[in-house]
Amino acid sequence: MSVTFDSLLDLLRRLPPTRVEENVNTLCDLAPEYADDLLGNVDQPLKILTDSEKGRDFLGCDYNRDGDSFRSPWSNNYLPNSTGGPIPSNRLRELEISLNSAFDTYREMYFEGGISSVYLWDLEDDPGQGKEISFAGVVLMKKVLSKPSSQSDLPETTPTGSWDSLHVFECQERGRSAKYKLTSTVMLVLETKTLAKPQGIKNIDENQVKGNGGVTLSGSMTRQAEVDYPLTNSAGHIPNIGRMVEDMEIKMRNLLSSVYFGKTKDVINDLRSQSGLELKSKEDLLRAELAGKLGARKA
Repeated sequence: MSVTFDSLLDLLRRLPPTRVEENVNTLCDLAPEYADDLLGNVDQPLKILTDSEKGRDFLGCDYNRDGDSFRSPWSNNYLPNSTGGPIPSNRLRELEISLNSAFDTYREMYFEGGISSVYLWDLEDDPGQGKEISFAGVVLMKKVLSKPSSQSDLPETTPTGSWDSLHVFECQERGRSAKYKLTSTVMLVLETKTLAKPQGIKNIDENQVKGNGGVTLSGSMTRQAEVDYPLTNSAGHIPNIGRMVEDMEIKMRNLLSSVYFGKTKDVINDLRSQSGLELKSKEDLLRAELAGKLGARKA
């Protein structure tokens, strides 16, 4: 990679993650010679598309794109225009259909909504029947929390945002086992409005003054793993891939909860207090008084 391309990636890391699509398009216009490299190396939010023939939504990314069209996992056709792009072999297509059904159930259990799609492709030029195969694939999941409408009963501070996860894997069959290499990326955007009233401040009516603000938490996380699982037949890939993706998502959710949310909460609590200075002074005096009385009782 050239110094210029490294500089473009470094610039993207310093720009707001919530505008990654706009930023990538701008950089592609500024440096068109690096457009393909940028689109292939920068993870972007998944596109929601519709397969009108099957009446199902599906997800689009760089792994199922051919030009301006995307392959649907439900009909195996490129939409909106048929481009004659690459499709999996018959053996791999059967596995792809089964994986889409399995992860559709997984998505409903864990996310209670959203959209999932699974795409597979051959790593061999001539994938034959009845022999060990090598293939790759991607498991996509997206859940969007939409902004509540004006007629909704939800409070104004209801959070909005999105969860996008991409699990790219390679599989090498080895007799009665299979080796999987997984690279997982999670992109999280969470926005919420904040409402605060001043407390303990003189000459201010707390009912007439209200503070409005907003908090945006966004970013991405990438992790890798390599695992070996037993494999008795082709159907064994379904529980193997499902277990591998499930374990990685649980691990990454826990990391997001402890690192992103925990650290952000600590920083906000250290920087700003919503209670007034006078009220805080009263709390400190009360705390000191209680500590003194407890100390005297122990003596």
